[in-house]
Amino acid sequence: MPILRVNAGPEGLCLDRSPAAPASALRSAARGTGPIIILIHGFKYDPTCPRHSPHSRIFAHRTHPDKPGDVAWLRHLGFGIGDADEGLAIAFGWRARGHIWAAHASAKAAGRQLADMITDLHRHAPTRPIHVMTHSMGSEVIFEALRTLPAHSIRRIVTITGASYASSATAALQSRAGCAAELINITSRENDLFDFMYERLIAPPVPFDRAMGCGFDLPNAVTIQLDCAHTLARLSRFGGHVAPARARVCHWSGYTRPGALRFYAHCLRTPKATPLAALQHAVPADPAPRWSRLFARPDLGTPLPMAQKPAS
Repeated sequence: MPILRVNAGPEGLCLDRSPAAPASALRSAARGTGPIIILIHGFKYDPTCPRHSPHSRIFAHRTHPDKPGDVAWLRHLGFGIGDADEGLAIAFGWRARGHIWAAHASAKAAGRQLADMITDLHRHAPTRPIHVMTHSMGSEVIFEALRTLPAHSIRRIVTITGASYASSATAALQSRAGCAAELINITSRENDLFDFMYERLIAPPVPFDRAMGCGFDLPNAVTIQLDCAHTLARLSRFGGHVAPARARVCHWSGYTRPGALRFYAHCLRTPKATPLAALQHAVPADPAPRWSRLFARPDLGTPLPMAQKPAS
């Protein structure tokens, strides 16, 4: 499988469980064909801790039978299927455990190391498209990287229930690299509680700022509310056959729901078939407001469940 596992740490970038120099591994991996897709996990993972390493969980080759909530991203994104042009997956690990303030600071530091890695990749493979997919606080990692990257370093970014403020996303997308990139901001009212907690724990860059789950308006971004039935119906024309939401509260359904990862793969691998303008036109003009799912009257009088966190 064409995958490179790279971790950010206090001493800089390193390969996961390997003493080899990451620079030479990146240079060798960049010689291939197909897209380069960088995967960035969120809060509560740490590649230095075997039990909580993303490389044995969501970045594993297959979903572990004892941990069905840890949906393995790689195969759903089209890696390991034997296609000669399936490209390169880079699983980017960073230290995201401990209290949320430490993880937030770690995300910023990891973002600066990510920028160095992407700069090297772009230098060695200038014609290969580089895309990024993140979950949760992984959005802070790529937004920090965008601030210093040169223009046209990144083609597309998919953020799944990002743990960032709207102003942070806006500033990143107005940078040199950000202006040339396209952002697909995956949100869900299932994530409202987590957005609310983030706003209470992390100080906003500007007064009265809100989490990016509430959306923001930029010409190079689209906010897709994945628990909206009308949105899901319209996404089907772009290969977005995503199962409907089942829970009132869930931070992981953006990638655990059947069909979701397949849709992101379609967006990253075939951007011409999923043009940003068409996606912007497909989403409803008035998304559901915060808390609308938590306090909605359940269909048929059956209470909606609270989703379970993937097993630790």
